[in-house]
Amino acid sequence: MQPRPFLRRTLAGLALAGLSSLALGQAAPASSRYPDKPLRLVLAFPPGGPTDLVARVLAQKLGEQLGQSVLVDNRPGANGNIAAEMVARAPADGYTLFYNTSAVALSPALYKKLSYDVRADFAPVALTAVIPLVLVVHPSLPVHTPAEFLAYARAQGERLTFGSAGNGNITHLGAFLLLKGQGLQATHAPYKGSAPALTDLVGGQLQFMTDTVNSALPFIRDKRLRALAVTSLKRTSVLPEVPTLSETVAPGFEVGAWQGLLVPARTPPEIVSRLNAELLKALASPDVRAKLAQQGAEPLGSTPAEYGAYIDSEIRRWTEVVRQTGAALD
Repeated sequence: MQPRPFLRRTLAGLALAGLSSLALGQAAPASSRYPDKPLRLVLAFPPGGPTDLVARVLAQKLGEQLGQSVLVDNRPGANGNIAAEMVARAPADGYTLFYNTSAVALSPALYKKLSYDVRADFAPVALTAVIPLVLVVHPSLPVHTPAEFLAYARAQGERLTFGSAGNGNITHLGAFLLLKGQGLQATHAPYKGSAPALTDLVGGQLQFMTDTVNSALPFIRDKRLRALAVTSLKRTSVLPEVPTLSETVAPGFEVGAWQGLLVPARTPPEIVSRLNAELLKALASPDVRAKLAQQGAEPLGSTPAEYGAYIDSEIRRWTEVVRQTGAALD
């Protein structure tokens, strides 16, 4: 399972980097019968959104492999911080899992005060998948290429409104970085997840969005939205006719929505290892890979140490972006 370029360059050699700074802490003894009851998979976005779609595929497969139900618990709001705090304070027994997104690396850069510490309060389990974003517009806009879109945005200015899955979400920063890099401005309308934002975009209350491919894809296919470009360095197999921003108007532009699994920091290491093994098994299974491919999601996989080091590298990356762009939320 090979990561895309921006993941490859940070994961390369991480197996030699030793334990991540996201320490496991002092672990309590684990039950040899684990798991002997259902598990709860907490995620920070509403049902039907891009994270939810992938999480439910993995939850079902993990449940089959573990012999216990893995129940998805949607806790949207505050750029993922509500769900993160809930899991950070949960018992470290392996029964409360946090299906996280890149928001865990964005929040330390965007918020001066958080009620949890990403490095201290969580133990990494595995990096699971990455999904490129796609620049989509309402079909009423007179634009069909990235260059036409930029010219239109320049003429419209702040009269143009874009939606996102929330302040500081990758869908917000994807559009922000594109506009900023071109010296443009538009009005941002944050939502509690991609699904409601897409509903308003389709309805014409918004004009554009940089959303994950898997959540925007149904609207693109039935022509309720028009796809102009994807944010990965290479074109995605689910939209092969759609160019990248990098090959058209913004050389080197690359933003991806990555996902992974975290657990409370003092979770016993043998449970972390078990969950890691089960996740890698699920990600390697043909049925899971086929379902993720249909959504434009690329399965990844990593060791816990690799994932912890990757989170560290992404925190550094986005802290620098926030410093340069002034995108802090408080």
